[in-house]
Amino acid sequence: MRKIDVKIIEDKIYEMASHAGLNLTPSCLAALKNAEKSESGGAAKFALSTILENADIAREKLMPVCQDTGMAVVIMEIGQQVYLDGKPLREAVNDGVRRAYRDGYFRKSVCDPITRQNTADNTPAVLHTEIVEGDKINITFLPKGFGSENMSKLYMLKPAQGVEGIISAIVDTVKTAGSRPCPPVYVGVGIGGSFDTCAFLAKKALYRDVGSHNGREDIAEIEREALRRINALGIGCQGFHGDVTALGVSCEWAHTHIAGLPVAVNIQCHCVRCEKETV
Repeated sequence: MRKIDVKIIEDKIYEMASHAGLNLTPSCLAALKNAEKSESGGAAKFALSTILENADIAREKLMPVCQDTGMAVVIMEIGQQVYLDGKPLREAVNDGVRRAYRDGYFRKSVCDPITRQNTADNTPAVLHTEIVEGDKINITFLPKGFGSENMSKLYMLKPAQGVEGIISAIVDTVKTAGSRPCPPVYVGVGIGGSFDTCAFLAKKALYRDVGSHNGREDIAEIEREALRRINALGIGCQGFHGDVTALGVSCEWAHTHIAGLPVAVNIQCHCVRCEKETV
C-alpha cells in the first residue's frame, strides 16, 4: 500500500493546467506543421501558418494559446494499492484548477446550466476516475473548449449498420459541424459500451497523440478510412476549403449489448492541449 497526500495531486493539477493553457501538444504541433506543408489551398495554408505563429507567440509570451481556455476535464487512473490521504480528491482537483486559472489569467467559463451564473473560478472540473492495478496515479488534464464540444454527437446505431454505419456517423458529424469547431479538428470516437460509457470512450480517445492508431487493426482501419473521407469533404482549415479538415481520428472501443451499437463522436478543435503525468 502506498500513501499519497492529495496536496501532491492538487499541485500537479495546478502545473498541468497552467502549462496546458499556453501550449499545444507536441503531436498536435507536428500534425499542424505537416498539414501546412501539404495544404494546396491558398487561404487554408495561410490560416494554418497563422495558427502555428499564434502557438509560437503563446509559448514565448506565456499567453493563452486560445481565448477559450476550456472546461477542465481530468481523468485519473488510480492504482488499487494507493491510499489517498488528506482532503477529498475532488476538492484537491478543484483547488488546483482554481489556482491555475486565477494565476494564469485564464478565462473562467463554468456556469450553472439553468441560471447561467458563472462560478468565477472555472470549477468544478469534470473528474473521471478509474481503478487500475499498481500503486501509482496516472493523471490526464484536458482543457476542453466548447466551440468544438458543441459539435459532438452520440448515435445509437443498429448493429446491422456495422462498420459502414460507424464511419458514416463520424464523417457526418464533421460534415454537419463545418467550420464551427475551428478545423482542422481532432476527432475522438467511442465505439460500443452503453449510452454513457460510449461518450467517455470518445473523450478518452482525445488524449491519445494526434496521428496514433488503435492497437486493433480493424479499429485502426476505421480511423484511417474516416480520416480519408473527412479530408475529402474539402472544408479545410477554418472553413477556407482545403485538403486538411481533420488532423486525426482516434477510436476507443468497449464490448456492448447484442441489440446495440453506440457510437459517440467528440470533436476537438485544432487547439489540442493535453497534459499527462504520473504520481
